[in-house]
Amino acid sequence: MPPIIQLATAQFAPVKGEYTANVGRIGDMLARLAVLPSPPQLVHLPEASPTGYFLEGGVRELAVTAGTLARDLQQSYLAAMPAAPRVEVVLGFYELWRHNVYNSALCVRLGGDEPIIRHVHRKNFLPTYGLFDEERFVERGRHVRAFDTPWGRCGVLVCEDAWHPLTSTLLALDGAQVIFLSAAAPARGTWPRDDGIPGPASVARWERLVREIASTYGVFVSLSNLVVSEGGRCFPGASMVADPRGDVRLRGPLWKEAVLSLPLDLDDLTTARTDAPLLADLRTGLPSLLHSLDHIREGIAPELSYDAASEIHPERATSPAAPAERAPTESWFDVYRVSGIEQGGPPPLAIDAPLVEQWLEEFLRSELAQRGYRKGIVAVSGGLDSAVTAYLAARALGPENVIGVRLPYGAMGAQSLEHGQLVIDALGIESRTVDIAPAVDAYLANEPDADATRRGNVMARMRMIATYDLSARHTALPLGTGNKTERLLGYFTWHADDTPPINPLGDLYKTQVRELAWHLGVPAEIIQKPPTADLVRGQTDEGDLGVSYESADVILHWLLSGYSVEQLVERGFAEADIATVRRRLEGTHWKRRPATVAMLSATAIGDSYLRPVDY
Repeated sequence: MPPIIQLATAQFAPVKGEYTANVGRIGDMLARLAVLPSPPQLVHLPEASPTGYFLEGGVRELAVTAGTLARDLQQSYLAAMPAAPRVEVVLGFYELWRHNVYNSALCVRLGGDEPIIRHVHRKNFLPTYGLFDEERFVERGRHVRAFDTPWGRCGVLVCEDAWHPLTSTLLALDGAQVIFLSAAAPARGTWPRDDGIPGPASVARWERLVREIASTYGVFVSLSNLVVSEGGRCFPGASMVADPRGDVRLRGPLWKEAVLSLPLDLDDLTTARTDAPLLADLRTGLPSLLHSLDHIREGIAPELSYDAASEIHPERATSPAAPAERAPTESWFDVYRVSGIEQGGPPPLAIDAPLVEQWLEEFLRSELAQRGYRKGIVAVSGGLDSAVTAYLAARALGPENVIGVRLPYGAMGAQSLEHGQLVIDALGIESRTVDIAPAVDAYLANEPDADATRRGNVMARMRMIATYDLSARHTALPLGTGNKTERLLGYFTWHADDTPPINPLGDLYKTQVRELAWHLGVPAEIIQKPPTADLVRGQTDEGDLGVSYESADVILHWLLSGYSVEQLVERGFAEADIATVRRRLEGTHWKRRPATVAMLSATAIGDSYLRPVDY
């Protein structure tokens, strides 16, 4: 009878680049799991567990051999529990092998006299799109094989490996009973859904994938994902285990470390494969499929072969029925339509506001902790964006750890000053009010010909000087307030409101920030008033931009999703609005990048010498 094995699938938050500390935490976790009422025989951890995932050029400094990691895990485990029982561990790591670096996963038995390495899988499919650039820093693996353990046969995949169906097919054909999928999958997708799966849209996609692999091949699948913020890329956790029928046995929580502990009865494979013998069917059809694959690889064109229509015998001939009498507008079938804008477009702009709140609060907590701060400071302008940042910070850090700074220019923007105080009073946060007029006027006295734009830029930069100085005084990290629309349209002062080191709103369009504000309970008078930077009397954002935020957001969303101007026009977008948005988008790329540096060496910072912001 196949055994029942106890599995522990962990979602883990490594400290970026701290190999020794992370291995120590893993050893401590293993020791704590060993004393549970049902201690695990197998422990599964995510991709890049000893180091964190986004290392860029740092992989060269942190990659270790499989033997080194096995030794260090053994020592850490025994240090935490000298008489530690034997346990099988699967985890991802950056591997040094034959003088090359790989993104790998190790299966090792710990405990006893020496660690025993069962298998090393090297990631085959390295993502090089969007936010990923793995193949620049690590080599590809070339093989996918299952392997034996004392309890049965299993296979390991690393993150994107699983998105290519052939990898899990090979493991199943090779006899795998359990597939361990170690992942570092950032959270993406904020729109509301009705699929019943908690968390971002990316979590739902992963769950569908895992369940499909499990049910297609009649195997258990364990997904272990990181749960940490790495330079704004938030890994959500949401690990899970699916059984051979494709049902979810257990889900991990969002945004926090946890261990899923459950028994796996390998006899469930027999039941699932008897009810749905898909793997047996695949084995039967495999020779023909491989023959077709050979033809594809050799470029042999498929043979088109079929029988011609047969001759109609008189006794089989029938007269077509006369159509029923109908009016020209009637039909015997229903027609369902969508508009051009709805058809095949990008994901919705609507947000799941409670999810976004939870997501951004966890981002703030994690990023401040990694930088060694307990407090945050927000320049509270009285506008929508700074109010939302203040509300998020107060909920994430506690009101006692947030400082709101009002920075008026004399009597200008009196209403904004009042609205800033509304936010401060509603949240109960510490506040400071600093009139920037004396400092601004002292400088501009030397520049009497400065126009409104120059004067506004001086005010914006003076506000940031004050914010950073108060940051140093209170040991509080400046929190950004710029939204995605402003950033894409270049509607900010360079080296002013774009300078805070972390920004919770920078990937939310203005209309999405407004939706989040309603959810957070920001005062209605702040949400509903026309947005203004308060740098020039009577100025409004939309007046400056020449397009409404509602229109700009939708156009930007489609452009960034890869649609051309021609495709937008075909779908009914206003050509004048498209032209305005595109002109500002394409003319302000420089404002979203650091300074341009003349490259003279092979180690230019940001080009050759690459390290993430949180390294």
